[in-house]
Amino acid sequence: MKKVILLIGALTISLNTCFSQVMEGVITYEAKMNLHRRLPPDRQDMKSMMPEFRTSKEQLFFNANETLYKPIIEDDADELADGGGMRIQIARPYFEYYLNSTNNDVISKREFMGKNYLITTPLKIAPWKFSDETKLLLGYMCKQAYYTTEDSKQTITAWYTSEIRPFIGPNTYNTLPGAILALDINNEEQVFVATQIDIRALKKNEMKIPKGGQEMTDEEFRKMMEESMRQMGGNGMRMIRN
Repeated sequence: MKKVILLIGALTISLNTCFSQVMEGVITYEAKMNLHRRLPPDRQDMKSMMPEFRTSKEQLFFNANETLYKPIIEDDADELADGGGMRIQIARPYFEYYLNSTNNDVISKREFMGKNYLITTPLKIAPWKFSDETKLLLGYMCKQAYYTTEDSKQTITAWYTSEIRPFIGPNTYNTLPGAILALDINNEEQVFVATQIDIRALKKNEMKIPKGGQEMTDEEFRKMMEESMRQMGGNGMRMIRN
C-alpha cells in the first residue's frame, strides 16, 4: 500500500508540473548573424563591401501540439552595402518551420533563388548535454544545454526554461525539455535571443501548416542548393554593378 501511495504521489507531482507549464503563446526573437565570419577564406576581401552583422526579427507561435517559426517581414529585408563601385545585395530568403508533436513531422517551407520548396522530415533529437549553469531571461529562469554537431563544425549553446512547454525554440532548435529563449552558434557567429513573450491564445490564422511550394526531400534540396551556391561562387550574394 505504501508503494502505491508513493507512486500516486510521484505521478501527481509530474502532472502538476506538466499542467503548470505555459502551453500557448508567441515568442519574438532577435536573430543576429555575423556575415564576416561566414565568408569563405578566399572571399575575405569582401568585408569592406558589406556590413559585419545582419539582424532580423522572427516569431515562434506555439500551442499544446504545434509550433510555427517564421520571420517578421520588414521593408528593409535586404541590406545593401557600397564599395569599390559595386553593391552587394544580401539575400534574406523567406522560411517557415512547422512541427506537429503528435506525429513528430517537421514541414519546412524554404525560399531559394526565388522559388519556394516544401521539405518534410522526421524530428531529430539533438545530442544535448546539460550543465548546472542558470540565467534569468525575460523573468524566466533558464538552464544551459549544449552540444557539438557530428561533423564538429558547429557548437550549439542554448538557454531554456521549463516554465514554458518543451520542444519549442528558434529556427530548427527545438528538442529540449522547455522553451529555448537564447541560442548561440559557434561563439556568436549566429545568435537568437527572445525579446518578448506573449502568453495568450493564438488567433485563427496564426498557426498554419506551410503550403505553396515544390515538394522534395531534404537531401534533394541540399544537393540543389549546394550546386547553385557553387555556381554563384559560394557566397549566396548577388553582385550588382553601379
